[in-house]
Amino acid sequence: MTSPHAVGLWRSRDFLHLWSAETVSQLGSQVTQLALPVVAVTMLAATPFQMGVLTALETLAFLVVGLPAGAWVDRWRRKRVLVANDLVRMVALGSLPVAWAMGALTLPQLFVVAAVTGTATVFFDVAYQSYLPTLVAKDQIVDGNGKLETSRAVAQVAGPGVTGVLLRVVSAPALIAADAISFLVSAFFIGRIRHADVVPDRATRRPLRTEIAEGLSFVVRHPLLRRIVACTGTSNLFSAITTSLLVLYALRTLGIDEGALGLVFSAGAVGGLLGAVTGAPFARWVGEGRAIPLSVVVIVPFGVLTPLAVLGAPAALLATSMFGFGWGSVAYNITQVSFRQRLCPPHLLGRMNASVRFIVFGTMPLGGLIGGVLGSAIGIVPTLAIAAAGNVVAALPVVLSPLIRMRELPDELDATTPEPVDQQVAG
Repeated sequence: MTSPHAVGLWRSRDFLHLWSAETVSQLGSQVTQLALPVVAVTMLAATPFQMGVLTALETLAFLVVGLPAGAWVDRWRRKRVLVANDLVRMVALGSLPVAWAMGALTLPQLFVVAAVTGTATVFFDVAYQSYLPTLVAKDQIVDGNGKLETSRAVAQVAGPGVTGVLLRVVSAPALIAADAISFLVSAFFIGRIRHADVVPDRATRRPLRTEIAEGLSFVVRHPLLRRIVACTGTSNLFSAITTSLLVLYALRTLGIDEGALGLVFSAGAVGGLLGAVTGAPFARWVGEGRAIPLSVVVIVPFGVLTPLAVLGAPAALLATSMFGFGWGSVAYNITQVSFRQRLCPPHLLGRMNASVRFIVFGTMPLGGLIGGVLGSAIGIVPTLAIAAAGNVVAALPVVLSPLIRMRELPDELDATTPEPVDQQVAG
């Protein structure tokens, strides 16, 4: 029998517009996620260090403006933030195919576009995660996140595979142009949302530093949130090391062509799709609290397969590795993102999300640079082996925590309690 909450979301015009916008932009972004490094490697002869710089610039904004972005988003109309940053990404990415057509495409331009789109993504993501809870009922947040993660996973399945095939007949810059258009379509859908966006009275504003500190304090002082962000931040550090070298490793070291590489990325997305579909049932089965550490543990053995791909059957091992990582990551995110959205007071959502992203994505530029430096100094395969071992370190904060014994996670009423876990531990 269909859940009344699920039916409610299907009838929510505003949620459906947000969902449509995210689906379209995610599909375009998955194209660029593969096409951009392919441009760097095949057209601009990027070195391992330059690939590390590219990865770092894509996420540097989370470290540089991540914290103030949350306070600003809480002061602005979130719908306008979403539309404006969609348009910024459209213009930035659109400049690449134009430069390519004029024969003027360079690595420095690629670096600038990565930094600009990364900055726009910071503001978009903070506003987006803060906007969803205002469009749906509190008990529909998990279902809403599940649907959005399903769209993300479907885009990840279709995007890389289609991109890999198209790269054989269409240039990578032309595919990036399609991504630029996807952001325009996303802005159109978001613009059709009717929800009244309430902006706090200017008279109630306090110094920016004070407001930033409130969001950061909420995250680091909560005994469960700080363990979750420690896990995610460490995982992202080592994942960025892998990401910075993965395309270079596949194309040059393993000899996989662009078409096969697209299928490898799609295998990871199939795992993500499965995680999106089974994440909520998995959490109900093992318990919300346990689902967080258990989904991270799943990632560990699959991560080892990436450096082992050099020994043989490279495409198969890479695809298997990415499949397992995709499932674990999405199942983990559905539970922990829904938990912190439900836990946080509405007026603090932007700053809370920004604080979390500052911590968990702020490690990624460092990881990208480490990957580039180590890849140049000790080689790509040893660097990928170090990154795989890092998955064990990333799992420790949540595995060695009360989460592993918990079925139910605390709700908003427990948000300010110093230690809200004792009464929630399963018997």
